[in-house]
Amino acid sequence: MNIHEYQGKAVLKSFGVTVSAGAPAFTVDEAIAAAKSLPGPVYVVKSQIHAGGRGKGKFKGLHADAKGGVRLAKSIDEVASFAKEMLGRTLVTEQTGPAGKQVNRLYIEDGSEIAKEFYLSMLVDRETSRIAFVVSTEGGMDIEKVAHDTPEKIVTFSIDPATGVMAHHGRKVAQVLGLSGDLAKQAEKLTAQLYNAFLSADMAMLEINPLVVTKQGDLRCLDAKINFDSNALYRHPELMKLRDLTEEDEKEIEASKYDLNYIALEGTIGCMVNGAGLAMATMDIIKLYGATPANFLDVGGGATKEKVAAAFKIITSDPNVKGILVNIFGGIMRCDVVAEGVVAAVREVGLGVPLVVRLEGTNVELGKKVIAESGLNVVAADDLDDAAQKIVRATRKEAA
Repeated sequence: MNIHEYQGKAVLKSFGVTVSAGAPAFTVDEAIAAAKSLPGPVYVVKSQIHAGGRGKGKFKGLHADAKGGVRLAKSIDEVASFAKEMLGRTLVTEQTGPAGKQVNRLYIEDGSEIAKEFYLSMLVDRETSRIAFVVSTEGGMDIEKVAHDTPEKIVTFSIDPATGVMAHHGRKVAQVLGLSGDLAKQAEKLTAQLYNAFLSADMAMLEINPLVVTKQGDLRCLDAKINFDSNALYRHPELMKLRDLTEEDEKEIEASKYDLNYIALEGTIGCMVNGAGLAMATMDIIKLYGATPANFLDVGGGATKEKVAAAFKIITSDPNVKGILVNIFGGIMRCDVVAEGVVAAVREVGLGVPLVVRLEGTNVELGKKVIAESGLNVVAADDLDDAAQKIVRATRKEAA
């Protein structure tokens, strides 16, 4: 689960992390009130969407030279002007894609006098099963570009869970960033605070870009992008309240109600598969034959007829879907249950696009029989390669 920057800063602040003063705003009047509550005289007006690259983004409908989604205001009047331009408009960044995201809330923050900018992030390193720090002197830039052009400027180290964060980890951060004296002590303290926050709140990713040194000599988090482990959110009802459904795909929201692992993509072939590995292989082979998947959908190993039917409805609700491939290997899951779910969903919502079904494993013959006797226009496939070729061929024929 992702949250907005201002929410992330509130979470970090609760763990003692130093952040700039600021307040969220949903209207122009609230933006003005937020600015008046801050020391000023410089304010930062930040669009709040679940995507990076806001500063370099462009608003649809504004003139080409209009500033991005993060702007520096030198008066209350400028705060009001920027708020009017931003609220309700669609912001397009590299991460949103051409569709962009509508800005429904802003964060009005007190301006900072910046002396230096750094990059710091934390994530779960799957190779070592440890929490890792990623630190760089190249703050405020696209870290992907830094990694590509000057990888030596990025330093990564992990924390042994048996010992937890220790003083030498903080000294490592200070060393990488070239900090000494009081700033080194601040870096050591910040490292411990961030590790504690990451662990306690069950985060999956924390990115601070930039982490800055102010001209007053303070080490401060000027941004906060946080993603929480969805599997651990049951332990954090207070964090669940931060979820912004307007930032999420409606199909993904619906899928979460049925405990389905669904991610919307930009292709044309809908996929319903059981098992993440098989789902990835299905998407790969669709690409191999020249088409693109419209989604990642893992119905899990113990799906019911109702769950399968719900998954099928979610796929068909996507207007970009021109064909559907059901690929099930029945281990724990029975092929007849899948077949019954697909048939029930098709009869309820109809079938306006080609459907190819490949079943293998437990009760496969019974599953094939359910589909064969349904009277539906479903194409059966013998294996995954055959299924991929058939659905790609069928969608191309429909397009022609």
